[in-house]
Amino acid sequence: MPSVDVYVSNLADRTVITVVGDLDFDACPQVSEATHKVSVRDRVVCLDLAGVAFMDASGLGLLQTVNRDAVSHGGHLELSGLQAQPQHVMDLTGTRAQFHIVAPRPPGPRDPAVLVPVRHATP
Repeated sequence: MPSVDVYVSNLADRTVITVVGDLDFDACPQVSEATHKVSVRDRVVCLDLAGVAFMDASGLGLLQTVNRDAVSHGGHLELSGLQAQPQHVMDLTGTRAQFHIVAPRPPGPRDPAVLVPVRHATP
């Protein structure tokens, strides 16, 4: 069973999808399910990856798919909180320039304090 948690927070100016755990072959279906439930049409979607310490080629492929979907529907994908290993995968594959990588955003006064889990992984 994948050990990943995915949370979605709909804010006034963007949708934030927070991923906690490895973004690998086993976890990609769960993360993909969450990204497919979010409207990317004319919207900023931020993937908060601060909780992702490991990403493999499947995870990178998922990020590329989400990015293409967002752009094709007039939306915009941001990657936030990118850790060293996932960043290294992007550097090795020459794909980092495909993404808009932003610094983690501190919660604002209107941001919800509790994120709604899409699905909680069991150990």
